[in-house]
Amino acid sequence: MTKTLYAEFTVKPGREERVAEMMRELTEHVRREPGNELFIPYTRESDPRKYFVFEVYRDDDAFQEHITAEYGATFNAELAGHIEEDGSVLTWLQPVK
Repeated sequence: MTKTLYAEFTVKPGREERVAEMMRELTEHVRREPGNELFIPYTRESDPRKYFVFEVYRDDDAFQEHITAEYGATFNAELAGHIEEDGSVLTWLQPVK
């Protein structure tokens, strides 16, 4: 069963360019993961400091591979200093049946 989620965070003022660069780099890595089916980062049109990342993974194992990837840990460690929250806020989704 696929794992679908979105992650949200708010970039601190003045850190927008660095986070955009980091997100572009992370997106390239994640999209190459064999179990990743979709990884699309967005910013809100009305507030580009607010990020929303829509993610779909093939299954639990694929998601575990994703969260244990070294580049993900590096990204999250640096991101922590650039965002207002303690970390990305994750919301798990399920299809409407």
